[in-house]
Amino acid sequence: MSPHQPPEPAVLDVRRPFTRAQAVAAGISPAALRGPSYRRLFTTVYLHADAPPDPLHGVVAALLVHPPGAFASHASAARVYDVPQPAGLADEHVSVFDQKDRRRRDGIRNHIVAPTTPVVRIRGVPVSSPGQLFVELAEQLSLVDLAVVGDFLVKRTRATPEELLAFCVERGARAAIRAASYVRLGVDSPMETRLRMLIVLAGLPEPAVNFAIFREDGRLRYRFDLSYPDLRIVVEYDGRQHRADLAQWDHDVERGEWLDDDGWLHVPVFSWGIYRQPDKTLARVAKALRARGCREVPVRLAEDWRAYFPVRH
Repeated sequence: MSPHQPPEPAVLDVRRPFTRAQAVAAGISPAALRGPSYRRLFTTVYLHADAPPDPLHGVVAALLVHPPGAFASHASAARVYDVPQPAGLADEHVSVFDQKDRRRRDGIRNHIVAPTTPVVRIRGVPVSSPGQLFVELAEQLSLVDLAVVGDFLVKRTRATPEELLAFCVERGARAAIRAASYVRLGVDSPMETRLRMLIVLAGLPEPAVNFAIFREDGRLRYRFDLSYPDLRIVVEYDGRQHRADLAQWDHDVERGEWLDDDGWLHVPVFSWGIYRQPDKTLARVAKALRARGCREVPVRLAEDWRAYFPVRH
């Protein structure tokens, strides 16, 4: 290329967040950025109007506003980890190590953290470490929602229950410590976490997670989400999606027949039994436990569950 020839415009993926400076370097004029082909995410940060929705767009855009070294934290880090979280946590959260690195923008919440705060990269984005994220979300989530996060992080092998608890203890984060004490290995879904939390917060014995039944030749026969193996009781969340799956329906019928033949009590729980009538779910579980002679069922259930599972008859 001749020394007098202007440089080629930089290649820019406009379906990912980019800055005004990057756009100009790629040959996109400021006037074009103001047109219908692009939308502004934050001041000086844009995205092509046709870019498919992605929770990471807001996170990446918020980081582009900040100097290098900033990282996604709190609800933003949760979006990067793909952690299930309640609706309504719309703001992006960016943590920085120095006051001068804060950037005030509508829709962005800044946090100044200690230099020793652990940061990792997930999906190419700098974020809080799993333990740090768990402690951060304790500021935003309820006990049950935080237990859901913990079970999810463990399922995705981001941390072990012991590592989460140790991190929370080291930080002296009491709300996070309490939630971490309920995190278990092998939990398959958020609804399973919610059902287990409903049971234990009512003072009922804690069910085993993912108890497995094997055939005589050592092959897996069945795995139960929640159960009391010594009492032969299965308590499981039954998702609505099973109703549309004929193969799953046949499997469930066969499984139910096996449970009956082998002397197991099956307590299925549906969404209404968690979100609308948790009191009836607790009554059914307590009844099954008493029927099998469990001596750990309190005469009067604890009331702690009511703060997280409102009754809506």
